[in-house]
Amino acid sequence: MAWQGLAAEFLQVPAVTRAYTAACVLTTAAVQLELLSPFQLYFNPHLVFRKFQVWRLVTNFLFFGPLGFSFFFNMLFVFRYCRMLEEGSFRGRTADFVFMFLFGGVLMTLLGLLGSLFFLGQALVAMLVYVWSRRSPRVRVNFFGLVTFQAPFLPWALMGFSLLLGNSILVDLLGIAVGHIYYFLEDVFPNQPGGKRLLLTPGFLKLLLDAPAEDPNYLPLPEEQPGPHLPPPQQ
Repeated sequence: MAWQGLAAEFLQVPAVTRAYTAACVLTTAAVQLELLSPFQLYFNPHLVFRKFQVWRLVTNFLFFGPLGFSFFFNMLFVFRYCRMLEEGSFRGRTADFVFMFLFGGVLMTLLGLLGSLFFLGQALVAMLVYVWSRRSPRVRVNFFGLVTFQAPFLPWALMGFSLLLGNSILVDLLGIAVGHIYYFLEDVFPNQPGGKRLLLTPGFLKLLLDAPAEDPNYLPLPEEQPGPHLPPPQQ
């Protein structure tokens, strides 16, 4: 019964958050069970473009290392802040949310080439947290019960925590930089004099992922209109 309740609760999670979290967990489980090796997942430009192992463009965002504190820490932030974005500023805009993932993934991959980064999942987490924090500037965040601060400081707190764990902060800085580029192009520049939206979600994504818009000229049938309905006259 507990598993059924957990599964029912998970199905209530928005689709993109559910799919990405599940993909990360399943990828890590496959590595733990030795069904896959990290060497089959990491980003390698030579193997991608010369050997056509194109799956590496995706799998390097799904592996967060072996089961341990770092993995659960990242999964907590993926689930929490991806969900808050999808249920908040991207509510009803699944295509735009997926396009943000695609934009961030492509830009991180290109910039990651300069730093020889092999796994970019942590950078994607940093991007999600950064975008959420800039769109929720008045929210106060309690960081593991130790300190409370305004949301825009959260990405930097996470980077400091990553440094304490002995991880390289280059991946976090990459995620913050890409998150800022997205935030600027999507939220800042369009509101400047002469500015406009430069990040336009492709129409095919909207067609595939978003519910069709209601026709403002549509007139529902009488039986579809709210209110009491009179029974049909008897013969």
